[in-house]
Amino acid sequence: MGIPKKVVDRLTSTLKTFQGVLEQQKARDVSEADTVTVVKDILNAVFGYDKYAELTSEHAIRGTYCDLAVRIDGKLAFLLEVKAVGLDLKDQHVKQSVDYAANQGCEWVVLTNGIEWRLFRVCFKKPIDKQEIAAFNLMTASAKNEDDMEKIFLLTRDGFTKSALAAPHPTTAIRRMQPAATCSPR
Repeated sequence: MGIPKKVVDRLTSTLKTFQGVLEQQKARDVSEADTVTVVKDILNAVFGYDKYAELTSEHAIRGTYCDLAVRIDGKLAFLLEVKAVGLDLKDQHVKQSVDYAANQGCEWVVLTNGIEWRLFRVCFKKPIDKQEIAAFNLMTASAKNEDDMEKIFLLTRDGFTKSALAAPHPTTAIRRMQPAATCSPR
């Protein structure tokens, strides 16, 4: 996957900074609300989203709230469920995230604690299912590691708008990163 130079430069210049921030936040065992603040900053500085125009906190879904929603050109791109930085991500958190996305009719959802990032595609079939597309650890990710950069790129604004995630059907880039597709195209 060809990652644009401007994205590589941004990732290279911001990744280490946020690795330090996450390390401090984890040492302080900050709350989920504080982790959401850091995740919004990561989405802005590392992933390239406009945190004032494209990020929404406490996105309402059928009487409950998902932590963050990302809108690109006014359209819901994906939801993010955030857990406290010191909390291990568990299957129940995955289920919660996928349920939010399914109830919203959103095909993409991210579960993160700021350190671990897991991207899922929601499979709209009976019963609702999910497919993990990418998972990475932001603390150990390196701008020199091509696999790390490809996975992170999928969640960048540039990657989301230009990659298979924005398209209605999986493409080669995603197929390289996942097992055989289990979701049928929407």
